[in-house]
Amino acid sequence: MNQSLPTSGGFFDVPKKLEAIESIQKQMSQPTFWDDASNSGKLVQELKALKSVTEPFAHGSKKLADLKELTAISQAESDFLKQIENELGSLEGEVEKLETRATLSGEFDRNNAILSINAGAGGTESCDWASMLLRMYTRWADGKKFKVTTLDILPGEEAGVKNVTIHIEGEMSYGLLKPEKGVHRLVRISPFDSNKRRHTSFASVDVIPEIEDDVTVDIKPDELRIDIYRSSGPGGQSVNTADSAVRITHLPTGIVVQCQNERSQLQNRQSAMKVLRARLYELKSKEQDDRMAVEYGKKQKIEWGSQIRSYVMHPYSMVKDHRTEFETGNVQKVMDGDIDSFIEAFLKMKS
Repeated sequence: MNQSLPTSGGFFDVPKKLEAIESIQKQMSQPTFWDDASNSGKLVQELKALKSVTEPFAHGSKKLADLKELTAISQAESDFLKQIENELGSLEGEVEKLETRATLSGEFDRNNAILSINAGAGGTESCDWASMLLRMYTRWADGKKFKVTTLDILPGEEAGVKNVTIHIEGEMSYGLLKPEKGVHRLVRISPFDSNKRRHTSFASVDVIPEIEDDVTVDIKPDELRIDIYRSSGPGGQSVNTADSAVRITHLPTGIVVQCQNERSQLQNRQSAMKVLRARLYELKSKEQDDRMAVEYGKKQKIEWGSQIRSYVMHPYSMVKDHRTEFETGNVQKVMDGDIDSFIEAFLKMKS
């Protein structure tokens, strides 16, 4: 490990970040700061983002200084040296997490994420696999104290879900989740097969950033077809007893979004429009910016040979990412939301 942590350069430009924190805090102390709710909200979010770097950095720097001091006075004590070694391992892990965040410098990496899961070929098997992925990402978000809201869900005919769209609200949730975009493959003994045969299932994951209102996206009212229908997803009796679900079709592009989570038609329409804005901005970015086109990659069929990651539960246990070659034998831990190692491996490979 280095004798000191880096203090400048890109993401680690700590002095500059401390200056920015001081500037924002001065603005917040002004009596008129909260008059402009939109601007003040953005500055508060900026302050949180800056502190998410400087506070862990300060903690790591202090920890390193303490370990240096402890090393100097206890070189002959094997117990102390073992403790120092363990502490250094912990500190190294913290630095690696900071380095991962250093790769998240894209335009929308700090934004909230809109994540969609679609079952592929395979009927009930694939629908069940889609629901397992939904649980995995929900558990991952819960572990980070992110807020998860289901915008739309279409249950499978027998089990699982055919497709689902969720909104994940949390610092850098899009930047962290964008490596998950692609086809995910499951191999297991099917619980739906009375002969206990091994089945392969596929589901695709799509991740787009939530777009702020100040980003211009041209949506003409006459280019929209809006359909109202009765909600069929979870949410309680009050959700399902009225025609409150909203489906919006953008006629020029054919993009369809829908929301049935909220209790009122107005709230569902607002949520659906938020998703539509994000998808239209994504489409616009693909057409106008080669860099964004590379980042999003090509659309792939949800089938054999196109997967980014395989989850094998039989005849052995393994989860392997085919882009980074990173793998683990603890499938259950991954399905419980422990996917940070896969995300970090991908982000480091792309940096």
